[in-house]
Amino acid sequence: MFSANDFISATYSNTIEKGSFTWSAPSNIALVKYWGKKDKQIPANPSVSFTLNNCKTITKLTFVKRQNDTSKCAVQADFSFDLFFEGKPKEDFKPKIQKFLERVHLYLPFLAAYHFTIDTQNTFPHSSGIASSASGMAALAMNFMSLEKALNPEMTDDYFYQKASFLARLGSGSACRSIKGSVVVWGTHANIKGSSDLFGVEFPNVIHENFKNYQDTILLVDKGEKQVSSTIGHDLMHNHPFAERRFAQAHENLDQLSTILENGNLDEFIKIVESEALTLHAMMMTSMPYFILMKPNTLEIINAIWKFRNATKIPICFTLDAGANVHVLYPENVCEKVLQFIKDELVGYCQNGQYICDEIGIGSQLIINN
Repeated sequence: MFSANDFISATYSNTIEKGSFTWSAPSNIALVKYWGKKDKQIPANPSVSFTLNNCKTITKLTFVKRQNDTSKCAVQADFSFDLFFEGKPKEDFKPKIQKFLERVHLYLPFLAAYHFTIDTQNTFPHSSGIASSASGMAALAMNFMSLEKALNPEMTDDYFYQKASFLARLGSGSACRSIKGSVVVWGTHANIKGSSDLFGVEFPNVIHENFKNYQDTILLVDKGEKQVSSTIGHDLMHNHPFAERRFAQAHENLDQLSTILENGNLDEFIKIVESEALTLHAMMMTSMPYFILMKPNTLEIINAIWKFRNATKIPICFTLDAGANVHVLYPENVCEKVLQFIKDELVGYCQNGQYICDEIGIGSQLIINN
């Protein structure tokens, strides 16, 4: 397992003047939630997520060597980049990218030596309420790592992917779970081999057939901007009266969920996943200042899911991220019945009737290497 110091690059064995890469990286949905962080994007508790397949960011990174190479200035690097979202300049995204470059420059000293054109797009609707920071930062990290691998062809795959996850985390914490694997653990946990606060790792144990091709239908309840950002929400955990117990609970739930993912117990899976979702929002409602991100239709959907599950015994459940949208999780073998239920009873609670059908994926993928 690598340490942060292992990711500080020394000299490179190759030179490259220009080129481009295109990577896709998916969003992910946490089953055990990460809420609260320390300095340098270190999580206050471990989390585990399903990697999605269809909701992804596709980012093309074009680079050309600059005439004035400032890469050797370790104190104050001068970065040069243009940013496009869906083909149009996106100036309001640039400060976040600038901050990301400043954070990772120690680990990617070549960044100041190039001018970059970053052209990014999402496969899910813009302003849909689905957080794109995880997929966006993961895709960008993969592109930068492809460039570093071109400069250092001897790099191993293990180093490549763990450093990519490490870098993605510095852009957006949950982005480290979007690099590689269908089920990803982030955060040090005593019973998860190889787990680390620095990067996400693939769940190390065999996953039961019940969870292969698991489905996630995302109900878009509210596509507006959240009234409280996730960054502020995380910070409010520092003085939260229930923080320490919550962090301990996350460790306990991850222990239980690890066993469940191996033995395929869907009833126990539902209990942990739904409890985690409600606990996340309970932390928001009991912080100071307190806030509520669920909407009335979020609660209507939750109650409808409970009623449907009790009546049919179909193992459908929900989870939530830090917002109003509802992720409906269920095994592939009940897909037809659940989708009919969603169309008949839940679509009316979605903004403009919108929902997205997704499933477990495998992580980031290289699309073009020029």
